[in-house]
Amino acid sequence: MTGNNFIAGQWVPVERRREVLSPANTGEVLGSIGLSAPQAAQEAVAAARKAQRGWKAMGMVNRGNLLFQAAAALEAHLDELAELATREMGKPISETRGEAMRAVAILRYYAGEGYRAVGEVIPAANPNALQYTEREPLGVVAIVTPWNFPLAIPIWKIAPALIYGNAVVFKPAEWSSLTAVRMVELIGSIFPAGVLNLILGLGTEVGEALVQHPDIDGISFTGSTGVGSHIAAVATQKGIKYQTEMGGKNPVIVAADADLDLAVEATVSGAMRSAGQKCTATSRVIVEEAIHDAFAERLTARTQSLKLGNPLEPDTYLGPVVSELQYQKVQHFISVGQQEGARLLTGDDGRAGGAPGFYIAPTIFDGVDPGATIAQEEIFGPVVGILSVQSLDEAIQVANNIRYGLSASVFTRSLATAMRFVHEIEAGLVRVNDETAGVELQAPFGGVKGSSSHSREQGRAAIEFYTHVKTVSIRAL
Repeated sequence: MTGNNFIAGQWVPVERRREVLSPANTGEVLGSIGLSAPQAAQEAVAAARKAQRGWKAMGMVNRGNLLFQAAAALEAHLDELAELATREMGKPISETRGEAMRAVAILRYYAGEGYRAVGEVIPAANPNALQYTEREPLGVVAIVTPWNFPLAIPIWKIAPALIYGNAVVFKPAEWSSLTAVRMVELIGSIFPAGVLNLILGLGTEVGEALVQHPDIDGISFTGSTGVGSHIAAVATQKGIKYQTEMGGKNPVIVAADADLDLAVEATVSGAMRSAGQKCTATSRVIVEEAIHDAFAERLTARTQSLKLGNPLEPDTYLGPVVSELQYQKVQHFISVGQQEGARLLTGDDGRAGGAPGFYIAPTIFDGVDPGATIAQEEIFGPVVGILSVQSLDEAIQVANNIRYGLSASVFTRSLATAMRFVHEIEAGLVRVNDETAGVELQAPFGGVKGSSSHSREQGRAAIEFYTHVKTVSIRAL
């Protein structure tokens, strides 16, 4: 498969290229992607600017009808998209199928926005005046997405941007560019030329040119904290809207009265699915001392039963991490955890049997100090640490003592404990008796502290970012 740019409704070849290797089998070449020069960003933004006025004038109902067509196009190729995403970034096929279905559902949700009210009538002091609000698109929006959800995250940004009248320049992560290309092949021609543009390449090159472009009116980014902070600084200097969804170090609190079987299963799912490569993945398990030993024993046994292997096999629980770079990063954190005195309950290098991929066995540490590196830094791999505490007070304190604030869960049978947790935990996504990972598509998504710019994605909340409010007053003569 060959990945090129899609600009002004045309596929534009990119001469400089990089081979795409399967993370599950590094001897398998999946294709190649273009590494665009910064000029590609200039061309894509110009195409989007030219197309945006006519796209806005089309009206929300007509734009929504095109999003319905896009949903149908993706749905007709669900299995193909899921397999490509699995081959390219290593997520098990059972998960990428679910992700592909979610992308279709998101398109349909925002297609429906074309038929919903987007303003309000406001009482006017003058009885002969009509006062109301309208929602205006930002204009041209840069969409910069990560590799860990190569279908859902781009769509949950692109769909609201389009329905509210913006034109889009989409820059996917290097490690999921083939999936992005196929997705745009399926839906790009549904929209007028220039409304949806795709540029491939390195973030430091074409990505930087995109976010720095003076004709960009908004930037929606999901990725690392460092890059997100840089984008926020650039956007602030330019005086444009931005949203940045970044890191997480998500805690699960297991209270003494918890259903341990439920807590164990949810912790394993939250920590180990997608090989831990989710911003909402469970990374810390804060357990009351009275049940610590029983919980740790059950968690270890359940983790050791997981199937690590070929992500195309339907019963695989976790596959490889996405790249050699990611593999080395996670292995570094595992080494640091051992050096800092945490006790390794289960886990090894994951390459048993000579598997030619970036496999890391699901790893559990116990006796983790709250200030330790593996308790403070985002690992983005199948690694979880257990921290023992004496009380709920201490558990909440430990959970909040972090620079991130994306997702958090508590397991308890007590309504009082649950409600106290809801009110005191510092996180944007709060869950009771459920895993930290995931949120329904119709609900707002985002974090606090260093996890997010405090803008919210998904659901009706998306309108707040992709539009601005115009207040109108009409006085009858």
